[in-house]
Amino acid sequence: MREEGEPARVLESPLGMLQRARAFAEPLLAGRVLDTGEDVWTHAGEVAGILSGVGADPSLQAAVFLVYAAEPLQRPEETVSRAFGASYGSLVGLTRRLVSIQRAARGAPVGQEQRAQQVERVRKMLLAFSRDLRVVLLRLASRLQTLRWYAASRRECPAELARESLEVFAPLANRLGIWQLKWELEDLAFRLLQPADYHAVARLLDERRSARELALAFARHQLEGVLRQAGVSARVDGRAKHLYSIWKKMRGKNLAFNDVLDLRALRVIVQDVPGCYAALSAVHARYRARPGEFADYIARPKPNGYQSLHTVVEGDDGRPVEVQIRTFAMHERAEHGAAAHWAYKEAGVRGYAGVSVDERAAEAVMQARQAVMRQLLAWERDVSESALEQPPGSEAATPQDRIYVLTPQAAVVELPAGATPVDFAYSLHTDLGHRCRGARVDGVLVPLATRLASGQTVEISVARDGGPSRDWLNVELGYLQSPRARAKVRAWFNAQAAQETIGRGREAVERWLQREGRTAIKLDELASRLGFGDAERLFEAVGKDEYSLRNLEHLLRPAPSQEAVEEGPALRAPRSASAGGVLVVGVESLLTSLSKCCRPAPPDPIGGFVTRGKGVAVHRTGCSNFRHMAQSMPERVIPVAWRAPSARAQPSLYPVDIAVEAADRQGLLRDVSEAFAKERINVTGVRTQSDSDAHGRTARMTFTVEVSEVTRLAPVLRAIAQVSGVRHARRA
Repeated sequence: MREEGEPARVLESPLGMLQRARAFAEPLLAGRVLDTGEDVWTHAGEVAGILSGVGADPSLQAAVFLVYAAEPLQRPEETVSRAFGASYGSLVGLTRRLVSIQRAARGAPVGQEQRAQQVERVRKMLLAFSRDLRVVLLRLASRLQTLRWYAASRRECPAELARESLEVFAPLANRLGIWQLKWELEDLAFRLLQPADYHAVARLLDERRSARELALAFARHQLEGVLRQAGVSARVDGRAKHLYSIWKKMRGKNLAFNDVLDLRALRVIVQDVPGCYAALSAVHARYRARPGEFADYIARPKPNGYQSLHTVVEGDDGRPVEVQIRTFAMHERAEHGAAAHWAYKEAGVRGYAGVSVDERAAEAVMQARQAVMRQLLAWERDVSESALEQPPGSEAATPQDRIYVLTPQAAVVELPAGATPVDFAYSLHTDLGHRCRGARVDGVLVPLATRLASGQTVEISVARDGGPSRDWLNVELGYLQSPRARAKVRAWFNAQAAQETIGRGREAVERWLQREGRTAIKLDELASRLGFGDAERLFEAVGKDEYSLRNLEHLLRPAPSQEAVEEGPALRAPRSASAGGVLVVGVESLLTSLSKCCRPAPPDPIGGFVTRGKGVAVHRTGCSNFRHMAQSMPERVIPVAWRAPSARAQPSLYPVDIAVEAADRQGLLRDVSEAFAKERINVTGVRTQSDSDAHGRTARMTFTVEVSEVTRLAPVLRAIAQVSGVRHARRA
């Protein structure tokens, strides 16, 4: 099959493709050097050799030359696609973009505390390009060759490049199961990063090399005889322990060099799985096994698919020897990995290299690709910070759910797929997002709703001041994809609304104080006396109509002193001009007043007491003052009753006191006042007192409220009781 619009071409063998790619690239690469100083033509040839060493066929090796030859071309993807096929053109574009991003990211000026986060994002970005596994393999091989060149030329390697090799590329090779690349990447990066430690371990190995090699040859020859006698057909090889692994084990387990058990290691390779266990039985029958040093990676493979039996036994000299037992297929996978062994042949399945395979081979390739992608995604979850933030039971984001773009300073920024320049601005800094007015992507001006793609460089233009647009919250306009950015925009508008509310409250309070001639009062002190933490909280409550200015009147116009027996002025109801709510039995138009000591209100049982010059004082019959007066002066007690409400007249409102006891805290008065406001109860006065007792700081508050009848208090008291810290609320 050929791509639509692609010219037909004669089927070409992978070897022919490699030869043609070399011929195409040679004049383009002649005399050019990489930014490391390495000759490009030599580098490309060595990378192709590394890929060949891990099992890649000539079609993937051809891709190496095309990737490096694309650099001097005007339209590299288009040119390569026309000459070699669209799939090679895509590979060239992806690889060049990834190389550019990684080079920029390494040079980004980030602080030490941000370096780990930057490395993490480079990992994820590499995975974002792994939809074409050839890109991953090319980058692994290219990085290995770069480290080889630095080591051979004895030039100083940039620490960022060596650290990235150790922290990103070696773990990726490990996850893909390409041990051959993983070990060499680790050793070379270790050598370039920590030369003193590297050479110290190397000297320890060199000092014992001849004795160790002799002992290893003897052990290999002896083990071959043991297996032959047991009837197990096997190949036995010696394996050298790589230096970084030795150093890491010595450091991690605080071991001396002689205590590293696998300095001497033998590998037994057999035909099938039963042969593995037969060989293990023969080894344990001949040698003494070290306790706790056996691992069955055949029954339970490692996350990257590695399979083998590992055991440590004591040789005849008493020194430990590690023995690994595996099949030939397991050995091939361990050395080369699933990605290198199969995934590159996907090109042949799709036919872009002129190679066709049968249906069974195509199925094997697809299964291998799925396995490798699962390993890549599993590795991403292992190292992903975002996976740790997922709630239990949710799925971690895949690389395709994220994009990775660059700042002008080349720092890598992770964003959700479909993110826009506005999302990018908010991810860098909230204030930058608020003042965002324009954007350039790869140097070109774009609309703010443009969807970004991995690898792009984004630059934001900002206004000197101002805030976000309400259009940004319109989902249909597509300005924001990140929930976090949306939350920041909403928070900005909420803050603006809060400032407007505070402004309204301030204006109302200051206008009232000016009318009362109290402008000298300090607003913060006034707020504190009313139970608010500062003046702004008072203004906010007033601006929301949750706190009545009558409270100011009560505070700044203290009520006249009251007498327990003879009450003050006649009943005054704000919504009813007369005190006609009370009838004196048998007497018409007699002046009455409601007693402040018990605050009667319908339908309380009430009684009247004739005062001197102030008419009849109305008390609740259960009032202690009323009982005392009735006992001492019974002749002055007079029957009274509540007047039946008129259908036409507006109902009278009666002042009632509510006592609240609570644990004292900041904002308590505001929260209780909000409970009154929600129940539509008007508060006309409040008295507060705070002192220390067995419960700590206790606030005792008395609120005077207006109700048409006492039955209205039940829901109010329930609402107050639910306020945090309130111990009890009752009618006083």
